[in-house]
Amino acid sequence: MKINIKKGILAGILGTVAMTIVATFGAPMMGLPKMDIPGMLAGVMGGSVTLGWVAHFMIGTILAIGYAFVGDRLPGPSVIRGALYGVAPWLMAQIVVMPMMGMGFFSGALAPAFGSLMGHLVYGAVVGLVYSSAATCQTCTA
Repeated sequence: MKINIKKGILAGILGTVAMTIVATFGAPMMGLPKMDIPGMLAGVMGGSVTLGWVAHFMIGTILAIGYAFVGDRLPGPSVIRGALYGVAPWLMAQIVVMPMMGMGFFSGALAPAFGSLMGHLVYGAVVGLVYSSAATCQTCTA
C-alpha cells in the first residue's frame, strides 16, 4: 500500500470545503441548525475565527491522510468507502469533542447530531472520491 500525502492533503481540503458547505447552507435547507464549525472551534480554543478556520482545515486534512491508510480496507466503491470512513470522525466528534465543548453527547439533541452526520458523510464521500481519483491519475505526480 503506497500512501500519497499530497493526494491526501488535496482530498482533505476538498472534503472539508464540501462539509463546510453542507454545514453552512445545506443543513438549514433541510430544517437542521446551521453549524458554524470554525466559530465553535475558535470559541473552544479561545482564539479568533481565523484560528478556527485553520484548525477546521487542519483537522480535515489530517483525517483525510488517515483515510489514505485505511480506505482500501473498506468495502465498496471509493465514495462508499469514504462515507463509511466519515462515520468514525463523526462518532469521535459526538462522543468526545461535543461533550468537551459543553454540548453533550451526540450534540445534546437529535437534529444537530443528524446534521453533523450528514456533513461527515459528505466529507468522507468527497475524500474517498478525490483520493481514489487522484491515486489513479496518470498525470499526477507524487
